[in-house]
Amino acid sequence: MNQALWWKRSTLLSLLLVAFLIFLWVLMNRYQPENQLINELEVERFLADNWGSQNLGEDATPLIEIRTGIFIQSLDFLNSSQVHLTGYIWQKYENKPTHIEIKEAIGTSKAGFTLPEQVDQTEPSEAYRKRFLQGIEVCDNVVMGCPENQAWDEELIGWYFEATLRQPFNYDDYPFDHKTVWIRMWANDFSHNIVLTPDFSSYDATGLDDIFGIENDIVLGTWKREDTFFDYHLASYSTNFGIHDYVGRNAFPDLRYNFVIKRQFESAFIVYLLPLFLVSILLFSALLTVSEEQDTLARHGFNTSDFIGGASALFFVVMLAHIQLRQEVGGSNIIYIEYFYILMYGILVLATANTYLFSVKSAENGSWLDIIHDNDNLIPKLAYWPVVLSGLVIITLLKILF
Repeated sequence: MNQALWWKRSTLLSLLLVAFLIFLWVLMNRYQPENQLINELEVERFLADNWGSQNLGEDATPLIEIRTGIFIQSLDFLNSSQVHLTGYIWQKYENKPTHIEIKEAIGTSKAGFTLPEQVDQTEPSEAYRKRFLQGIEVCDNVVMGCPENQAWDEELIGWYFEATLRQPFNYDDYPFDHKTVWIRMWANDFSHNIVLTPDFSSYDATGLDDIFGIENDIVLGTWKREDTFFDYHLASYSTNFGIHDYVGRNAFPDLRYNFVIKRQFESAFIVYLLPLFLVSILLFSALLTVSEEQDTLARHGFNTSDFIGGASALFFVVMLAHIQLRQEVGGSNIIYIEYFYILMYGILVLATANTYLFSVKSAENGSWLDIIHDNDNLIPKLAYWPVVLSGLVIITLLKILF
């Protein structure tokens, strides 16, 4: 057997598998945009198609729309299912009876919205209240009093909020995962047919590729901004909340502001993938010392018990990193990167079994142990990297396809 030729073939195959694996990672790391509302026309079309038609009839409650905006100033993941947010939410009330009635019911002691996913008891505080006439400010502090008989057509109320939201984040594609943090908003008086609509006019741009409603210099740690958008979640409830004529029981459009963030692969690679690759290299180096040739034995001092001891030490390194990973993702299902650890456990077992069987002398020609003994354990050495990399490629392909 021409060993140099077979080593070249093994190296070439391994490099091709590495290139294909990187290509698959690039595919996994792409963000697929979701359904987004980008202007008022799309909002009106959505409500007409999904909500307005349900309220036709003589006894139908008139639909009341209140423009609502949001600006996020800070974001922090407390654990695998809770995120802490701070920022501002504002609403615009028109100078007409229905809006004035809702505004007066709010008063100054509470906000005109609620956050259904909020798990703490922090209440929003009113930050400002202004009035406008055709877009021109005519009163900068409504609470302190406006000029008498001052004409106005819109009143703006803004609240500062601080909330901890619980959400079922998906970690299945870790470390190529994207997180969509949504802030779902109800009108404070949700017993009436009140639908919150996005205040697109308060942002510079709200297109598909625009990021808006969030601090430019927000600190995200191991994450980076990917996208922001408004959408509606059609929510249905198995109760009327004790309200006899409650209109929002079936497919009610709850306004959501969505903030998409992408994990920085470099950080996860250094913490979780790099140790696996180093363990793979060390295990391969140990496998190269497996030999019956006297010169090789003299140089490396191969010993089966020493190999098993070294493999055991590498096993504990992998296991500790695996435990740390599980602590980070909490009670999630088996995530993508975990299959790498499972594969590494298998490779450690196979390498240890190969070394032990190599130390067992084959008593008959044609025995299956000849595969291990042939050319001084050459076949397992040649197959090591193609097997490891093929396992990674298969795991990645299955994750992409299913």
